[in-house]
Amino acid sequence: MISRRDLLLSALAADTGTTLVHEHVMVDFIGADKIAAGRYDRDEVFAAAKPKLDAIYRLGCRRMLECTPNFIGRDPVLLRRLSDATGIDLWTNTGLYAAGNYKYLPDFARTETAEQLAKRWILEHARGIDGVKPKFVKIGVNRGPLGELDRKVVKAAALCSKETGLTIAAHTGDGAAAIEELEIIASIVPANRFVWVHAQNELEHETHAKVGRAGAWVEFDGINVKSANWHERCVRAMASRNLLGRTLISQDSGWWHVGEPNGGNYRGYDFIYTEFLPRLDAVWHPRLMVENPRTAFGD
Repeated sequence: MISRRDLLLSALAADTGTTLVHEHVMVDFIGADKIAAGRYDRDEVFAAAKPKLDAIYRLGCRRMLECTPNFIGRDPVLLRRLSDATGIDLWTNTGLYAAGNYKYLPDFARTETAEQLAKRWILEHARGIDGVKPKFVKIGVNRGPLGELDRKVVKAAALCSKETGLTIAAHTGDGAAAIEELEIIASIVPANRFVWVHAQNELEHETHAKVGRAGAWVEFDGINVKSANWHERCVRAMASRNLLGRTLISQDSGWWHVGEPNGGNYRGYDFIYTEFLPRLDAVWHPRLMVENPRTAFGD
């Protein structure tokens, strides 16, 4: 097994750098009907986030997809400031989050069509959000079978992707929901525009494989000390089926919580580098941390 020291030196030496495809800087779970500007101090969040980002920069991270959607605390201005200060390219997103039983959907999402929602997101991509261009679509759906609002959000994401070329990262309740999402998205754009987020919550490896074989991306995120054994089994199961090339990994970590004292328990982003990657075959590291993220999401 490659030593931690050799792993870190290899990451530092890599010209391309590594990418974390699913992390968070800040979230606000108060709900779409209550979220408002001024609920947090950007300087306070910046001070908490910068050291954690500096730590993974030293481990070779050069890009992080910040997956907080609109109406749950998305703040592209904060991300741009952190990018400038740390050297890590922090990507923001467009889209909406129907998971959580629709608590985070604004009223307009309940009345507008999928086509109207897609136009909103296409416009955000064209004009930018506070001067920052979103680099992917982030949506969320509940467990399958999907409800009408879930399916509308998925269709809107696919229509947005068709116009913009953006990849869709979809928080997904279970394998049944993933199969439904895949059917909707693949009817509009190529399946490789779909990333099944939180695939580790599905216990059947053959369901992971089915989605991967269809050409979509299977993302095992939420990697932490308690889950590492299961995540390792998931990655190895994909590799044993010749599907490592459809596999993404990340931690779903960070989470400065608006409304909690000092942001609550803000977790770091280094576990995947220092503890999880050394569990895997060293030759897989570039595929999982460099090649697959760039193939899935582009540059």
